[in-house]
Amino acid sequence: MRNPIDIFIHLDKYLYILIQQYGNLTYLILFLVIFLETGFVLTPFLPGDSLLFVVGTFATAKLLNITFLFVILAAAAILGDSVNFWVGKYFGEKVFANSRFFKQEYLEKTKEFYQKHGGKTIIFARFIPIIRTFAPFVAGIGKMNYPKFLIFNVASGVSWVGLFLFGGYFFGSISLVQENLTLVTIVIISTSFIPVIIEVIKRKRMKTN
Repeated sequence: MRNPIDIFIHLDKYLYILIQQYGNLTYLILFLVIFLETGFVLTPFLPGDSLLFVVGTFATAKLLNITFLFVILAAAAILGDSVNFWVGKYFGEKVFANSRFFKQEYLEKTKEFYQKHGGKTIIFARFIPIIRTFAPFVAGIGKMNYPKFLIFNVASGVSWVGLFLFGGYFFGSISLVQENLTLVTIVIISTSFIPVIIEVIKRKRMKTN
């Protein structure tokens, strides 16, 4: 059994094996991975950005259909966030009511925050690993208006999948990318955390000033 880190770093190798062994069932597996990565707070470790990019490169080689991939993976991302939202909405207040660590005032602040900044938070979080898994859950806890959430969910889901999937599709044919796909995967994973690092630095500077 390979460890998850090895699989993430060598997605190009494992995806090829997956396609060879399972054929069209690969689409279902990819759908489930993206759905789980966005839909459950217990699975933020699953690959997202890097997987979409690598999948796009395989579509360049005609091993997968790019149009079908875009439709099902965008649907997976949107459905995942929606499920996450409703889980947060249903269980959120119960967690606050039965916990010594989460105070009611935190819940009220969460609601206030998502009423004011919920839309841009959903958009921004979609492009950051781990945070994108928790953002819809917290939006549900904060009782964000669902029709409003759905609009930003759809917009961010389509944009996120489209950016990385077609990025892999159009740049995957470049020989430099093909020969260094593992390195490209590592770079994508690393750069995805840059916005988080910048935000942490900003907050630390604000506290010290």
